[in-house]
Amino acid sequence: MTTGRVLRGGALCAALLPGWASAQTMITPEAFLDAAVGKTLTFYEIRSGGLVGTEQFLNRRMSVWREEGQGCVYGQITTPNGQLCFLYDNDPDGIPVCWWPFLHEGRLMVRLASFVDSEIQEVRSMTDRGLDCPNAPLS
Repeated sequence: MTTGRVLRGGALCAALLPGWASAQTMITPEAFLDAAVGKTLTFYEIRSGGLVGTEQFLNRRMSVWREEGQGCVYGQITTPNGQLCFLYDNDPDGIPVCWWPFLHEGRLMVRLASFVDSEIQEVRSMTDRGLDCPNAPLS
């Protein structure tokens, strides 16, 4: 088993936004992807603190998502209107799930881009380790 480097707090924010401040700062999907591509990020729900899942960013157009105890699901990434959107292979309605990435008090967060649900997730780790998912698409 290989151990990846983990970026936390200030190091993660500095990688995303040089000169970052502790206040909430929206970041572009492109800046988020600049930091995330080739990495695996772990997401936690901010209110409960519970693990939501882990996502490996294979490239700027494709990721693989895995919830705890479940299999891998591949997703297509798009960035319309300042949002970071994912359309996963197992999504029955064909509608992407979109997020607004931002920094808050030195922590990387994503907020669901929906006015109905204000779910916020925190990225607690960013590593070089992959998810070891079978049949990873090549492009």
